[in-house]
Amino acid sequence: MPFPLSFGLIGAGWIGSFHAETLARRLPHARLVAVADPVPGAAQRFCAPKSYHDPMELIADPAVEAVAISSPAATHADLVVAAARAGKHVFCEKPMALTLEDADRAIEAARTAGVALQVGFNRRFATDFAAMHARIADGAIGTPQLLRSLTRDPGISAEVAARVKPWTIFNETLIHDFDTLCWLNPGARVIQVFAQADALVRPQFRDRGFLDTSVVQLRFDNGAFAVAEASFQAVYGYDVRGEVFGSGGVLLAGREPQQAAGANIELFGDAYVAQFAHFVDSVQAGTEPSVTGADARVALEIALAARESVETGTPVVLDRVLQ
Repeated sequence: MPFPLSFGLIGAGWIGSFHAETLARRLPHARLVAVADPVPGAAQRFCAPKSYHDPMELIADPAVEAVAISSPAATHADLVVAAARAGKHVFCEKPMALTLEDADRAIEAARTAGVALQVGFNRRFATDFAAMHARIADGAIGTPQLLRSLTRDPGISAEVAARVKPWTIFNETLIHDFDTLCWLNPGARVIQVFAQADALVRPQFRDRGFLDTSVVQLRFDNGAFAVAEASFQAVYGYDVRGEVFGSGGVLLAGREPQQAAGANIELFGDAYVAQFAHFVDSVQAGTEPSVTGADARVALEIALAARESVETGTPVVLDRVLQ
């Protein structure tokens, strides 16, 4: 029987809270030994033996074998590098980085240290999406030709919209869809990106760089076309779906929209748990996780190309994306 893997969690916000409960209560081969968060009192809310204000103290703690990063996106790359250099295995929420240079630093740090690095693209662990991927890989619908992935959030208040950083719709929302589309078209690479985006839900924040609605068109090197779509206000509830049309048929994935607060977790709670179970299994078996830093870099490259496309109003060839 494998020994439990001891985790330190960095970031005790909304998704961090769910991850803390997962590591403390939902996985028999994991245990939560420490939580770090700079907000006074945040780390102390969890049933972990230790709490820290400074994440670097958690990373240095010899009781921590693996670090789960759910802090703000801008902190991810530096924390991945620090944890890897300390010899800790790393699970990092998406996006792993906000520049390709930082993504490369994170990947290299994990490789040099010989530690596992997994990124939180949870849709790969949702039963319906995983089943669709397996059938595509088995050739059930022939060659993928048209793909679609969408993310629609239940709503965003003016107060929250005022705090959202520019390009969040690509870096933190549609990055899920970019990864999903690449995963559902095995062996193919995105070669061109054309994106349109605007503030249709909260137009008063458009001048601050806020975007809440977007459609992104992708072209793969195997000839397939894909569309990724996002909105921050679906009045009927949190909505995530996928579709792959191929030369021999079509496959769909999706669940009934959820309206309540925390609907993302309600819709994908099983996937959030399954991704950590996979990470623990990978560490204990000494194998590479199925969602790697390289996968995160691919999705980030598409997100950066989408930003450039919006700025220029033209399609972007990925080789031209600036780091």
